[in-house]
Amino acid sequence: MTPEQIQQAWSQGRILPLPGPAAHDRRALDQAVGPSGLGWLESLWGPGVVLGSGGSSGAGASGRRWCLQPLAHLEASAAATGQWLGACGLDPGACVHLNALPLHHVSGLLPLVRCRQWGGLHLRLDPALLRQPARLSALPLLPGRPLLLALVPTQLQRLLAQPAGLAWLQRLDLIWVGGAPLGGELAAQARRAGLRLAPCYGATETAAMVCALPPERFLAGDQGCGLPLADVELRIAPGSGAVELRCARLSPGWLAAGALQPLPRSAAGWWRSGDGGWLEPAGLRLLGRLDGALHSGGETVFPEQLEQRLLWAARLQVLPLRWVLLLARDDPEWGQRLEALVCPATDATGDQQGPQLLTRLAGICAAWAPAERPRRWHLCPELAPSPLGKWERGRWRAWLDRLETQQHCGDAGGDGQSV
Repeated sequence: MTPEQIQQAWSQGRILPLPGPAAHDRRALDQAVGPSGLGWLESLWGPGVVLGSGGSSGAGASGRRWCLQPLAHLEASAAATGQWLGACGLDPGACVHLNALPLHHVSGLLPLVRCRQWGGLHLRLDPALLRQPARLSALPLLPGRPLLLALVPTQLQRLLAQPAGLAWLQRLDLIWVGGAPLGGELAAQARRAGLRLAPCYGATETAAMVCALPPERFLAGDQGCGLPLADVELRIAPGSGAVELRCARLSPGWLAAGALQPLPRSAAGWWRSGDGGWLEPAGLRLLGRLDGALHSGGETVFPEQLEQRLLWAARLQVLPLRWVLLLARDDPEWGQRLEALVCPATDATGDQQGPQLLTRLAGICAAWAPAERPRRWHLCPELAPSPLGKWERGRWRAWLDRLETQQHCGDAGGDGQSV
């Protein structure tokens, strides 16, 4: 689906289903829409989209919901973002919005809506360019117009690792970073390079961004995702620590078997996200996904934070580590313990190098708190996040289940080495 096709459908009053490229996504969305189609929703809500979302708690094992967002909600989000940009000293109508995120994701769709509303320029970038910084540097950019870009932390880390990528990022006026918590070491590296990052937070259910930290505050050392946008209220749920939101652009609900399941809200209109955090004077600080947190020996542990810490430590020691994922496993003594899946760099996949990498990583974690130390380490050469830098933890838990079954039967195969 191209931007032109999306805009034409909206002009006709249609609600567009936007699945990802995978066949199972298309099948799942077709089942959610049902045989009657979306015409009945168009009569209620006007034009809009149906997008995949994993941003809510209680969404089942896959964490996948098919979320309705009317165009009016997307436009309200764009208006609030434009107001935020103005407060940062940028004229939204003069901006060039570079977009390397897919249109079937809310963060890739909103640049199109924003520029449609502001009168700014929307330029699609091939996502593959973010892996080829030398080609990025050769792109002609319009002089005198502010350049905006949205990235996930994984993309930012890749670009920072190469001089050409860093040089290109330094040309940009504002870089929103969201989709996952921004690690402290990555943020510090970006500050040292003078990058004008704006860490932000949002969800498909909220029509994208609900809070953002201005670049000046980021460079001054403020942490977190900033204060709520003008049309949003945030609070932290007592007891659970979940981030709760209230705004007029919350999704009407999720589609399932041709019916609309209303978004669960409190009587006062608050929606509870699946993320944990806290509020401080500078704004929202994220802990990580509550459905990914584990309770180990009386401690609550957020694996996302530990993954970022381990990746940074491995980089400082020049270890050939590409990805690491920490998963919770039941333990009779601790309640839950972590196990680590490790994807080595391509030059460290030999019979001896892989196990050596696992041993080195375990050594890094030896000084961590007991609840934070993985009890087992597994080589997983196929390990990788989604193109948007998100981990499909259910998928990799199933991979680990299969590996442990094979090991129990004495047939681990070639890719399942563990220590």
